[in-house]
Amino acid sequence: MSSSILPIINTLKQPTSGAWVEQAITHLNIILLDHSHCELKAAGVALNLMFRYPSYTQLVRQLTAIAREELEHFELVNQWLERLGIPLAPLSSPPYAAGLKAEIRRPEPERLLDSLLVSGLIEARSHERLGLLATHCPDGELAKFYGGLMAAEARHYGIYWVLADTYFERDVVTGRLEELAIRESELLATLHPEPRIHS
Repeated sequence: MSSSILPIINTLKQPTSGAWVEQAITHLNIILLDHSHCELKAAGVALNLMFRYPSYTQLVRQLTAIAREELEHFELVNQWLERLGIPLAPLSSPPYAAGLKAEIRRPEPERLLDSLLVSGLIEARSHERLGLLATHCPDGELAKFYGGLMAAEARHYGIYWVLADTYFERDVVTGRLEELAIRESELLATLHPEPRIHS
C-alpha cells in the first residue's frame, strides 16, 4: 500500500510519529502479540458496554457486531502468532488506554458519552496504525493482512461515533470529542519505550 493513499483521520489531532513506525517495524513479533491483546480487549469493551446499557437497543445491536468481529480478528492474529512461532503471553500495558479511561466521567449520561468517544478514538488510532504497518511492513503477506484489517477499524470507530450522535446532541458530542482527542494525542506525544500498537 502506498503511503500516498493512507487515510487522514481528521479527528486525531496528531499523526503517528515516524519513531513509532521504526519501533514497531523493528519489533514486529511484539507488535503482533500486542495486537492479539488489543483485539481481545476491544471485544471486551464492546461486551462491557452491552452489559452496562442493555436497554439501549441500537447500541446493543451495533456492539454485538463489533464484539463478534473483534473476536474474529483475535483469532486471525493468533493464527499469525502460531505460524511465526510466537507464543501467547502476557504483556504490560502502555499508559495510553488507562490515560484515556481516566478521562471518562463517572456520572451518567456523561459516562456513556465518554465511553463511546474514547472507544471511537482508540479504534481511529488503530485504523491509522494498521495502515502504517501495512505500508511499512517488510513482510508482504503480513502487510496485506494489516491492510485488510484497516476497513474494519474504520467501520468500528464510525459506529462508536454514530452511537454517540444517536444518544446525544451533536454540539455536545463534538465539543467533548475535541477535548478527548487532544488528550489522546498528548498521551502518544512521548514514545513509550516498549513497542505496542498504542505506544
